[in-house]
Amino acid sequence: QVQLVESGGGLVQAGGSLSVSCAASGRTFSIRAMGWFRQAPGKEREFVAAITWSGGNTYYRDSVKGRFTISRDNAKNTLYLQMNNLKPEDTAAYYCAADRGLVAITTAASYDYWGQGTQVTVSS
Repeated sequence: QVQLVESGGGLVQAGGSLSVSCAASGRTFSIRAMGWFRQAPGKEREFVAAITWSGGNTYYRDSVKGRFTISRDNAKNTLYLQMNNLKPEDTAAYYCAADRGLVAITTAASYDYWGQGTQVTVSS
């Protein structure tokens, strides 16, 4: 099993920046990729960004490209998401997830473990 605990998030004005982190513990050697997803009230969970754990290849949804940066610290087993130039439509609960495989890592169904989520609210 892998346990994921998010931290960070909060309230920020449009145009501002926030970062969220996700600490992984347990059988972290099994992780091949990690990702961030978000879910706004009344909407489905959607992919935000993903990173392969060893190679560091990154993937982003189009609407966050150039504004968000996903990174990881393998030694600390920690995943990060730096969010700049935030917009009200970025408001959502943000979840980190860990995948034991490398197939379809932009798809929520591919992930094996999930954190509890952290709220990001962007005011206009």
